[in-house]
Amino acid sequence: MSTNQPLISINIPVFKCEKYILRCLESVKNQTYKNFEIILVNDCTPDESMTIIEKFVQENPNLHVEIYEHEKNSGLSVVRNTGIKLSKGEYIYFLDSDDEITEDCIKLLVKNALKTDAQITIAQNRWINTFDNSTKDFGFPTTASKKYYSDKLEIFSVYSNGDFPSSSWNKLIKRDFIVDNEIYFVPGLFAQDELWFFHLLLKTDTLAVIDDITYLYYLHGESVIFNRTKKNFENFLTILEYFTQAYHKEINEALKKLIKKKIILFKEMVLIMQWKALKDKDYLQTNISRMQTLARLNMSDYFNSDFSVSLKKKNFFQNIPARFAAKLFIWRFER
Repeated sequence: MSTNQPLISINIPVFKCEKYILRCLESVKNQTYKNFEIILVNDCTPDESMTIIEKFVQENPNLHVEIYEHEKNSGLSVVRNTGIKLSKGEYIYFLDSDDEITEDCIKLLVKNALKTDAQITIAQNRWINTFDNSTKDFGFPTTASKKYYSDKLEIFSVYSNGDFPSSSWNKLIKRDFIVDNEIYFVPGLFAQDELWFFHLLLKTDTLAVIDDITYLYYLHGESVIFNRTKKNFENFLTILEYFTQAYHKEINEALKKLIKKKIILFKEMVLIMQWKALKDKDYLQTNISRMQTLARLNMSDYFNSDFSVSLKKKNFFQNIPARFAAKLFIWRFER
């Protein structure tokens, strides 16, 4: 176990972030933990973000900053992958360019990572709502009951219950763990964090949690969580297809059950989000029909105590004829 001050690679994507990037960089500059590098990947931003960054770098020559320029706009997944490959630190930390971190963020995460030697260390976050200037602690909460996990099945079980946030940011992760297992982001996906974290936890043996709020997530009109178009929901269907591929490839029967559970719960979440955002009955029915081709409970699973009654009900309602399933879903949701 390392006892020194390991180098931390703080990865920040650059694309249309001129309003926020200086605030983000200043929060990194102000870290009480000093052994870090800043990896900035410019995904052909069309605004003044790079001008602001270049001025910041010139004014802070003591900071170790690496800037990489993509030759063409490739999307956030490719940006994240570029950042991973450029990182030289023992640990990687993802930070979005419109957010910031507390002054003690890296120090607290490193302290726990060195103490536990965990592959992943997760902290808490605070929402800052720019619409009404309100704040909310634990906006994307880590609700896991334990602070340290050393069993792959237990980790994935907690994840499938939704007790770890699926964001890539606000997590300190061993770089070699990512690279050795080739856990990269899938190009072209909008909600790439969800799938990447799924793939990450399929390999994770040790994970630690701290209760400190270290990440400030800003809610504004351009925030990802407000992107709720058909294009985004097609993206969720693609993620479900990847989940199903992982289910069919997995040879550990206990883990297969947990993946199946995750798929059913993710289907339910996507249908709820879709209906709330679009209120499109035909599209809802279409997606229910498409989801029925993916992994689901079989008859023997209904006699298996590993699956809860609630999960069995969700699976049943998802897999009756799509026309009736859509009507029943709307009735259940709107009542």
